[in-house]
Amino acid sequence: MQLQKMDTNLFVVLEAIYSTRNLTRAAEQLHITQPAVSNALARLRRSLDDPLFIRSPSGMTPTPLTESIMPRVQQALSLLANSLNEHRHFNPAQAHKTLRLSMNDMVETVLLPRLLETLEHQAPGVTVESFYVPRDQLAKELAANTLDFALDIPLATAGQLKQQRLMQNRYLCMLRNEHPLANEASLTLEQYLQLEHIHVSSRRTGPGLADIALNKLGRRRTIKLRVQHYRVAPLVVLRTDLALTVPASLASQYTARLFELPFQIPQMDWHLLWHKSLHDDPANRWFRQQLLEVLTE
Repeated sequence: MQLQKMDTNLFVVLEAIYSTRNLTRAAEQLHITQPAVSNALARLRRSLDDPLFIRSPSGMTPTPLTESIMPRVQQALSLLANSLNEHRHFNPAQAHKTLRLSMNDMVETVLLPRLLETLEHQAPGVTVESFYVPRDQLAKELAANTLDFALDIPLATAGQLKQQRLMQNRYLCMLRNEHPLANEASLTLEQYLQLEHIHVSSRRTGPGLADIALNKLGRRRTIKLRVQHYRVAPLVVLRTDLALTVPASLASQYTARLFELPFQIPQMDWHLLWHKSLHDDPANRWFRQQLLEVLTE
């Protein structure tokens, strides 16, 4: 197949059907009629010799060929759009956009209240969607423009991504103010090990950073509660005598007794990641700056 014989507008239709899984919604997104979308799909099917989508109860299901070409099609469309708009000035006060972010619940707790306060004043037309994308899917989603930014640990193998360090988090031990040890000047290792602990992990089994560090010392702590999210763990601490080893940026959100750890845990780096095709995009630049300012306060 020769690309010069293809109508590149057909790939715009292909991306709309892929993202909506529905011909009518694709037509609405493109501001054309549904028969026009059907006609464009028929032309693509003939050109690529593949059905591209199969009707199913859940909508238009992509064929394997469609799934294989879509990341590059979406990236090409994104690059074209960015090239056309590279000299356009981004005006946040007039922008109407959905900002899509991937992060865990701990970063949500630290970032979103401050970010929404900033957007409320500077970009009131911007809405925010926050969800978690697994690390092995981040590069794909950022390339496909289904995700604007990710806030995660550094990704050494993400060659298509740009990344910048946002913050470095040290760990603290958090106890409620009424805890029997709350009036201590500091915690010894023996006191830490005598406590019952909350362990936060999305996995069902396996050690955390504190456990790995203690194992190197030949010691072990007692895990009383294992939970999926950092957001709930401090609430348990505030109502019990359980201890939580927690990043300082999250611990500072609560009125509780905080201790430096009596052993060493490597600090956690959090990076902002975005696709390199959008590095010079004015809107992407503006949002990057807001995220950096909010998280480096």
